[in-house]
Amino acid sequence: MSNKLILIKKRPDFLHVTRNGFKAVKSGLILQAAETRRYFNPPVYRIGYTASKKIGNAVCRNRVKRRLRALCAALLPLEAVAGYDYVVIARYTTIDMAYKKLYKDLKYALREIKREINDSSANTAKPDE
Repeated sequence: MSNKLILIKKRPDFLHVTRNGFKAVKSGLILQAAETRRYFNPPVYRIGYTASKKIGNAVCRNRVKRRLRALCAALLPLEAVAGYDYVVIARYTTIDMAYKKLYKDLKYALREIKREINDSSANTAKPDE
């Protein structure tokens, strides 16, 4: 897998993740994940970023998204599950939060979602008879 993150750009893909996925809420961000609707060979993970106007003006929103992109570039190659789309939603506290705290929040959110994915795949697998 390449080091470059594949971005989610289309609204239907964001809506799919919101409606059909797992969610982890932390103090600095919200992370959502869902199985991808698109086919990639080999399976990859994709990432989308959201910062609403509640965060602040355009300068604040862009700064928050730059911080989230840097965090995701560092953590997703280590923690993400291939074949899933991830959406990171900024919260109002993301602007002023220390980078280390945001890093921890994203790391724990990724691990929480990975655990949920593993639990759901274990529940859907048929037991051997």
